[in-house]
Amino acid sequence: MTSATDHPIAVRRLAIPSAQALADLASIFNELQTVLRCCERLVAELATGDAADDLVLEGVWTTALLSYSRCFTGGDRGMCLTESDVEATELQGEVLEWHKALRRMRKHFADPAHNPRERYDIGAAQDEDGRPTGIAITSTPQPPLDDRTIRQTGAIAYALSKLVDERITEQQEKAFAAAEALSTAKLNEMARIEITVPEELPAES
Repeated sequence: MTSATDHPIAVRRLAIPSAQALADLASIFNELQTVLRCCERLVAELATGDAADDLVLEGVWTTALLSYSRCFTGGDRGMCLTESDVEATELQGEVLEWHKALRRMRKHFADPAHNPRERYDIGAAQDEDGRPTGIAITSTPQPPLDDRTIRQTGAIAYALSKLVDERITEQQEKAFAAAEALSTAKLNEMARIEITVPEELPAES
């Protein structure tokens, strides 16, 4: 396989199942890394105490939930994660139940019709005779995001990222073997991917 120090003369888009499966795994790994970055950002934001920005918390947490859930979305190539993968992480505690809770929270925060922050009720204010005197708008806020929730989410994302990283290595070998089996003419028929080769740093004297 091409190493980090090799400069290929061309890169061809491999339109073969093993390469497409590898692309799926790479995307899942990126999603899990996004979850980890979100968790780091959330822990730092919560550490500011009363100065924590609710808008930042909701936005970053929603991104984490969406990214996590996409890792378990089924695809034609079967590269998505499963509940069996969650159980295989060997994390302590009710890991599978927490995974299911995260999926439910994703639906809650991504609901296109309902406010994920508060539930509103409308009431009629009454006087001493029981007659309406006005309208009261009341709200019940959802429980605030807490440090434990974030850290548990980060732990499962980290464990799953290690599992996916191993699968990427295995799938790279399969994709390379499939590429080697192709003729040069067949490779040259495939679309070229334009890449930028980083400039080499000057050697230290």
